[in-house]
Amino acid sequence: METATHMLRTGRRGTLFEFHMALRDLRASYDRRGLAWSLAWHDVVSRYRGSILGPFWITLSMGLMVLGIGVLYAKLFSIPVQDFLPFVAIGIVFFGLISGMINEGCETFVNASGMLSQTSLPMFTFVWRTVLRNLINLAHHLVIIVVVLLVYGYWRTANVPLALLGVLFVIVNASWLSMLVGIASARFRDIPQIVVSIMQFAIFMTPVFWKPDRFPDRHAVLDLNPFYHLLQVVRAPLLGEAAGGHSYLILSIMALAGWAVTFTVFALTRRRIVHYL
Repeated sequence: METATHMLRTGRRGTLFEFHMALRDLRASYDRRGLAWSLAWHDVVSRYRGSILGPFWITLSMGLMVLGIGVLYAKLFSIPVQDFLPFVAIGIVFFGLISGMINEGCETFVNASGMLSQTSLPMFTFVWRTVLRNLINLAHHLVIIVVVLLVYGYWRTANVPLALLGVLFVIVNASWLSMLVGIASARFRDIPQIVVSIMQFAIFMTPVFWKPDRFPDRHAVLDLNPFYHLLQVVRAPLLGEAAGGHSYLILSIMALAGWAVTFTVFALTRRRIVHYL
């Protein structure tokens, strides 16, 4: 049966059949979720094999960046450090999660070309591999946020359940973006460079290093910036503030429309991805 499924990737049986096979791939990836976790864990362990601190080297460097930018920009913008440093810390950590999932998503299928060409493993398995790998890295970086919230007393007003809901919105939206660029990158190898450039531009256009109240009125830089809303639904609750209902509405529409488009693209290109590689 697995051999037959593998052979069907090279044939076309109509659009409905393609969607059926894509759904079958999704269900099969859920049954092998343990494999996705093992691959993600192996990626993290192998990257830091022989290192004393392991992934905490990135946490240490990110912590130093948060401290440096938080103190310096607080002085430049004349903002109290206790207000600005937690804002920057949460922004850097979660924008790092978003950009990591999207940038690494470009290599989702390319790095798995050997396994995809020799086995009939579900392709969604490698999407979850990328997502889980970045969530493992996030678990290390959360140390920075916890320390900042404890030091400056935000733990008293932080709405953790609402922040966790925001994290779910981040994961759901970043996942379809990761998969979409992964499919595009399998076909066009220039896509990773384009995506990296876009994410580098986005971090400066998003209130990561600056506060949105710098704009006296609502501005397109905020309202039309999906990364702003992704950060807002996590950062605002952790700082004891309200994210705004429009952010949840925008992210809900993004998730539904994004996954619909991404799954459609996957269904129509699934049988050709192996040949792209």
